[in-house]
Amino acid sequence: MKKVIVTGGLGFIGSNLIQLLLKKKYFVLNIDKVSYSSNFYNIKSFKNNKNYKFIKLDINNKKLFTIFKKIKPCGIFNLAAETHVDRSIDEPKHFIKSNILGTYNLLECFRKFNKLNSKAKLIHISTDEVYGDVLSGRSDENYQYKPSSPYAASKASSDHLVYSYVRTFKIPAIITNCSNNFGPRQHPEKLIPKLIYNIINNRKLPIYGKGLNSREWIYVKDHCEALIKVYQKGKAGNFYNIGSNKNLSNLEVTKKLLNIAKKKIIIGKNVKINFVKDRPGHDVRYALNSNKIKKELNWKPKINFNEGIKLTFDWYNNNKMYYNSLKKKDIHKRLGNK
Repeated sequence: MKKVIVTGGLGFIGSNLIQLLLKKKYFVLNIDKVSYSSNFYNIKSFKNNKNYKFIKLDINNKKLFTIFKKIKPCGIFNLAAETHVDRSIDEPKHFIKSNILGTYNLLECFRKFNKLNSKAKLIHISTDEVYGDVLSGRSDENYQYKPSSPYAASKASSDHLVYSYVRTFKIPAIITNCSNNFGPRQHPEKLIPKLIYNIINNRKLPIYGKGLNSREWIYVKDHCEALIKVYQKGKAGNFYNIGSNKNLSNLEVTKKLLNIAKKKIIIGKNVKINFVKDRPGHDVRYALNSNKIKKELNWKPKINFNEGIKLTFDWYNNNKMYYNSLKKKDIHKRLGNK
């Protein structure tokens, strides 16, 4: 049985990836430092699986190398990161420590481990936000990095670090850049789970600016399938964009959610769109060209937005305990507006 490590596996994408890896008969070690966005509710469906193990550890810890030597993974998926743009505006230092210094330590540990096991692969998961505003067309893997927020800059830095280790130290690492994910288990500091929480709890629906900012949306399971495909067939040193080619504005997403909710629950009188002061430096549009992964690795998304958003609403509506497992201040507080 192949063994893999997922860092940040108590989070949104990480927990969904682990669930899929277990179904595909991998042994999975989850390494997570347990921060505010880590949630043990995310792993309740597989925490007792005999092929799953959890270790609490920050990727800044040099003990990573000892763990690599002991487990002898054939693959490492690096999802450990601070990810919320608003929080990066308030306190950039946490993003520097986790996303840049954490990646550096992981790379050093992997570099030493790679000398013992040259067949292991590192998959570094990043974001479309490193490209900054893409006002027309779509950004392919050769598009210039123009990060706008401290979060995006920290991820761009980590991408460059990984690639530099590929070129300089010949480590077998691959970098992926994905569009906006949505689906079960996403922390409600992000748009879609926050809107669902507010709809269910009869609260206003906060939308930045005029709601015209455009994002490319991909269902989280499709992203996870792509990551496994990259691990299995991707070439070391390559970048792969992962997207759906489907853009929607924040306002369009909100209206679609409201239409779904009206068919499933009674909507309270306070559930109304509430345009709020825009985020500083808010990018207008992200849009990826994902032709490379489609052509080279034969991957394409299977779940369209309309289907995925229904599945997402149903999951949160049927898992209200998920919200109860979080601190209310993390759900209600609007960040990035000091």
